[in-house]
Amino acid sequence: MEKAKYLWPGDYMADPSAHVFDGKIYIYPSHDRESGIPENDNGDHFNMRDYHVFSMDEAGGPVTDHGVVLSTDTIPWAGRQLWDSDVARKNGKYYMYFSLKDRNDVFHLGVATADSPAGPFTAQGDPIRGSYSIDPCVFEEGGGYYICFGGLWGGQLQRYRDNKALAAEAFPADGEPALCAKIARLSDDMLQFAEEPRDLVILDEHGKPLTAGDTGRRFFEASWMHKHNGKYYFSYSTGDTHLLCYAMGDNPYGPFTYRGVILNPVVGWTTHHSIVEHKGRWWLFHHDSAPSGGRTWLRSMKVAELTYNPDGTIITVG
Repeated sequence: MEKAKYLWPGDYMADPSAHVFDGKIYIYPSHDRESGIPENDNGDHFNMRDYHVFSMDEAGGPVTDHGVVLSTDTIPWAGRQLWDSDVARKNGKYYMYFSLKDRNDVFHLGVATADSPAGPFTAQGDPIRGSYSIDPCVFEEGGGYYICFGGLWGGQLQRYRDNKALAAEAFPADGEPALCAKIARLSDDMLQFAEEPRDLVILDEHGKPLTAGDTGRRFFEASWMHKHNGKYYFSYSTGDTHLLCYAMGDNPYGPFTYRGVILNPVVGWTTHHSIVEHKGRWWLFHHDSAPSGGRTWLRSMKVAELTYNPDGTIITVG
């Protein structure tokens, strides 16, 4: 396996969502900027205000920066912190799903549209109705589209239960089932939820939901879903334990069973990724903070080849 390669050393880009459109790889990252606020668990040190789009003909090959394609200046409901995004294509149109705080400092998911995978994207006037938290990932299955989302701590998932806001944030006890990522089918026009979001449950080897105290395996943020040899893979970050993990299931709604670690801890606090097949090989896009000297809020995109064992499990990237 080749060593992971940095993709864009000229600027700090993180949370890379990669997709193949018309044979080319497009990457949709967040854009790290310093806010001047000391690092804290709410992520106030992150001051992201725009998105760029990058493309390449080969994984690890020359990278093209298509420039700014969406910014808080052009999103009608924008407050601050334009966090992770993802892009899907339907009927020749491209839909960008993004995380953003409104003017009350509450995270919601928004949608922006474009006629090209390289943008520019035009945001809808309001966020998705009933949306909350961060880190959207869109997965296509049989002509339908599903969106996964959610993130703890600064991602605000702990402020909600059963898709309703709580009076105050609440975390389950260590022995109770962990908070889950959410999944919902999207409407035909790709602009709203077509149903109430459901819990995306991850089970342990005994068929029991992972608990909140199982911090080396439970979901924290950074949802991603892909399909390989008929199996669905839900991958995610464990956040404060700094691992990329994955679980396998038989349909997009799950349940999923925990199967292992994709990526060991990198330099920097956060871990966020995407997985994509291109020309018969699988690739893991992720980030670390080594080029910025380990400052966790200044991260750089990387790519490494991903390989599978014969039973479908993923070989951990060192």
